[in-house]
Amino acid sequence: MVGGAGGRHHSVAARIAARQEFAGYWEYVLDEAIFTAPAHPNWGGTAVIGPQGDLLGIGSLHLEQPREQGSEHLNMIVPIDLLKPILDDLLTLGRRNRPARPWLGLYATEVDSRVVVVGFVEPRAGEKADLRTGDIVLAVGGSEVSDLAGLFRRIWSLGNAGVEVPLMIYRDGRAFELKVPSADRLTSS
Repeated sequence: MVGGAGGRHHSVAARIAARQEFAGYWEYVLDEAIFTAPAHPNWGGTAVIGPQGDLLGIGSLHLEQPREQGSEHLNMIVPIDLLKPILDDLLTLGRRNRPARPWLGLYATEVDSRVVVVGFVEPRAGEKADLRTGDIVLAVGGSEVSDLAGLFRRIWSLGNAGVEVPLMIYRDGRAFELKVPSADRLTSS
């Protein structure tokens, strides 16, 4: 059951369509997100309730998955098990109690097993590092990347926010390395 605010009349009988990795273009990765169908129209903050009445997750996104005959609308659900280990930190600090991950402030997507920069959180952020929309990211710190999850995990593996991130970029028929300064996502303006 996927339930929104307002009780039973705002709930949808749903099934778990998949449990799999999810990477979002905004530097976001879940190792095992829950996907439910049909999609709840008020997905943000909905509760996914299991057969025994237990809370399984919280609704985060409404997605459309292509099928042979049209498409299927799904909700991406953040598993509640991810909250339990960090709940006290969130209540007292508003974030996890650990150093911030490096964040580049870029939006990226996958095209034919390549990672392509499609935009920036702040328009000038890319200019500072000489990154451009349309750049293909071939590698991070010497390790090839071919998907969003791999890109973000490799960036995060380099250290904490503030670390310089070496990217191998393909642009205009040539490959070259750029060193991109990272930041703390929550304190960047």
